[in-house]
Amino acid sequence: MYLFIFALLLVVFQYVNSKNILEDYENKLAKKELKFEKYADTINELRDRVLTLSEFSIEESEPAMTYFEEQGYRVDKLIPFIKEELYELNTVKGDEHPLIPYPSLTGSKMLINSIRVLNHKWIIANFSDGKYWGELFLTYDLSEDELLSFKTVESFIYPVN
Repeated sequence: MYLFIFALLLVVFQYVNSKNILEDYENKLAKKELKFEKYADTINELRDRVLTLSEFSIEESEPAMTYFEEQGYRVDKLIPFIKEELYELNTVKGDEHPLIPYPSLTGSKMLINSIRVLNHKWIIANFSDGKYWGELFLTYDLSEDELLSFKTVESFIYPVN
C-alpha cells in the first residue's frame, strides 16, 4: 500500500513538474515570437525607409547610369570622383567657398558637409560653418576632357533659433 501511495505521489509530482516546465517553455516561446514580430516589423520599416531614401539617388536611377555608361564612364568610379571634386572645393584658399553664396558669420569658412548625386546633372549638398548651415542645389557638367564644372542653382541658409 505504501509503495502504491509513494508511486502515485511520484507520478503526480512528475506531472505537475512537467506541466510547469512545459508552460514555462510556452511562455518563453510566446515572448520570443513577440520579439521576432517586433523585429520583423522594424526591419520592414527600415527597408521601406531605405527604399524611400534611395529614390533620388544616381545609384537607383537607371537612365542616369546608362547616360554615363554610354559616354564610356564607369559609374562606380565616376560618382566618388564627383564627390571628391566637390569636397576639394572646401580646401580652396580664401574666406569664401566658390559654390556657397553665403559668407560665414562665425569667422570660419563655410564647408560642404555631405553630398548626394541625384542623377547625371543634379546634386544636392549641405554646408555649415559650425553654427549656421544650409543646403545647395547644384548642377554639374562633365566635359569630354573629364573636367567637372559646378553651378549653384539654388541655395538657402537656415535661420538660427
